[in-house]
Amino acid sequence: MFDPALRQFKIARTLVWVVPALWSVNFIVARMAPGVIGPHLLALGRWGIAALVLVLVARQELWQQRDAIQRDWWQYLVLGILGMLICGAWVYQSARTTSATNVALIYAAAPVLIAVGASLWLHERMALRQKFGVALALLGVLHVVVKGQWATLTALQFVPGDLWMLAATVSWAAYALLQKVWPCSLGATARLAAICVGGVVSLLPFAAWEMTQPGLTVWGARAWTLVLVSAVVPGLGAYWIYGWAQRVLGASRVAMALYLGPLYGGLAAWTMLGEAPGWHHLGGAMLILPGVFLVTSTVRPAPTVSPPLPARS
Repeated sequence: MFDPALRQFKIARTLVWVVPALWSVNFIVARMAPGVIGPHLLALGRWGIAALVLVLVARQELWQQRDAIQRDWWQYLVLGILGMLICGAWVYQSARTTSATNVALIYAAAPVLIAVGASLWLHERMALRQKFGVALALLGVLHVVVKGQWATLTALQFVPGDLWMLAATVSWAAYALLQKVWPCSLGATARLAAICVGGVVSLLPFAAWEMTQPGLTVWGARAWTLVLVSAVVPGLGAYWIYGWAQRVLGASRVAMALYLGPLYGGLAAWTMLGEAPGWHHLGGAMLILPGVFLVTSTVRPAPTVSPPLPARS
């Protein structure tokens, strides 16, 4: 006998493994963008398309809640700066000087920073297991950034892109925590639409400046393709599947699959960009992923929020 619920469950269980692969496309786009389109222009195109789609979908609620939006406009602007400017354009900026694998691994530590922020800022208690996970993950991030060269750390030349990515990862954590702190009467889609508009506003002056820089952006089919791919694949497509699978399977099952993000990102960088992984990537992954698992799988989880459209990538 045909069971629609069982069929939905099977489809969701299959598609949830696709979500990290879709998010990893953003890391590939970031590495392909230099010489084609500036980081802020790319982020503006991506979030501009996302904002247009989301505003159309949530237009009725946005209109009904217009007084609340006008009252709290500065919150949406701050969240847009954190989620779309810093944790958007800066991801693309980081990929100009560091590898896609580094971007994916450093970004994997974001849930750990959220848990630390919740403990320090929201006074949520961290178990010993969580603290050990935090230490593991942060050690893994440092291992990737220093390329495993602990013995020569004083003479090591840091890659600027790794530092841009660290800043973007911290910004993602702040973005997530502020959504928890600031109450909102909007539904998830309408709130995300308002945040995207705030992100577009914050990106506009930087994108305008990039357009005056010769050679930074070469408008053509390749540039427009990168914008559309970043908006549709790791943006709208990944988050639609994520939200639907979460409703069918539950948040915990979907969250566990997201730990494959660095693995997918590394494999995509290797096969599509020719970025062969190094031993420091393997060592970092063996510290970061178990650390994230320990932090997020405890009985007292870190605060959960509706994810933005990406940066995970």
